[in-house]
Amino acid sequence: MLRRSSLLAALVTELVMTVMFLIVILGATHSRAPVGFAGIATGLALTLIHLISISVTNTSVNPARSTGPAVFVGGWAIEQLWLFWIAPIIGASAAGLTYRAMLESPFVEPPITGRRD
Repeated sequence: MLRRSSLLAALVTELVMTVMFLIVILGATHSRAPVGFAGIATGLALTLIHLISISVTNTSVNPARSTGPAVFVGGWAIEQLWLFWIAPIIGASAAGLTYRAMLESPFVEPPITGRRD
C-alpha cells in the first residue's frame, strides 16, 4: 500500500505526464502540423514520459495497461487501481481544455498582396 506522500507523488506524476502526452498528441495531429511526423513526436514524448515516471509509478499513463497487471496481482494493486484510472481521465480532460483555450488558435488566411494579373 502506498503511503500518503507516495500516493500524492503518483497522482501528480500520472496527471502531469498524461497532460503533457495529450498536448503533444493534439499538437502533432493538428491540421497545421507537418504531415508524417506525428508518430515521431508521439513516440519521443512517450519515451520521455517513461524515463521520467518509471521510478515513481512504473509508468502507467494508460488505464488498460494498469488494469491487466492489477487483476493478476490482486490485493494492494487493485486497491491502488483507482489512481491509474482517475489521473489519466482528469489529465486528458485538462489537456483538452488547455489545448483548446491556449494553444489552438483559429486559422486566419493571410491577405494576398501584390499585383493582380
